[in-house]
Amino acid sequence: MKIIFATNNQHKVDEIRSALPENFSIISLKEAGITIDIPEPHDTLQENAAEKARTIHQLTKTNCFSEDTGLEVYSLNNEPGVHSARYAGEEKSFDKNIEKLLSKLEDSSERSARFRTVICLVLEGEEYFFEGICEGRIINEKRGEQGFGYDPIFIPTGSGKTFAEMSMDEKNSFSHRKKTTDKLVVFLNNYKTD
Repeated sequence: MKIIFATNNQHKVDEIRSALPENFSIISLKEAGITIDIPEPHDTLQENAAEKARTIHQLTKTNCFSEDTGLEVYSLNNEPGVHSARYAGEEKSFDKNIEKLLSKLEDSSERSARFRTVICLVLEGEEYFFEGICEGRIINEKRGEQGFGYDPIFIPTGSGKTFAEMSMDEKNSFSHRKKTTDKLVVFLNNYKTD
């Protein structure tokens, strides 16, 4: 099965591909020849994911899915949440986002957080949603060179490493994005056999 993944973020494409079984093939927007930057104007991950998937489905009339992911820090009323990518400004700077978050948590001993991913699938005109969560905590300084976004300061529950210190296989054993992708795959496998 081939399906368009409505994102311009190559890191997300790589992660989802690493989580998919071999019988699934995803096509990034770049590979599909689509260069638009889809806005994320909504207040929830679900609405932003749906916006991206609907836009690409209307454009291509092809089955597609999109995802939106947020880091939710409990002591900050779930900030940065839906604004994770643009937390420190519209330029989407990972470093500046991390700096802002660490400065807000500077005096806090309560550093519990979670990553939450929502996928919206548009399949034959119908919409379906899937969600995955990874609990963890925010550390005081960046560690590791892998991954992207907030990975250098997030340690998932059950590990001593940040996401940025893990290989893709290690990260997938905890990852919110992998959990959500697994639900998508189960759904698509069942859908094909119905």
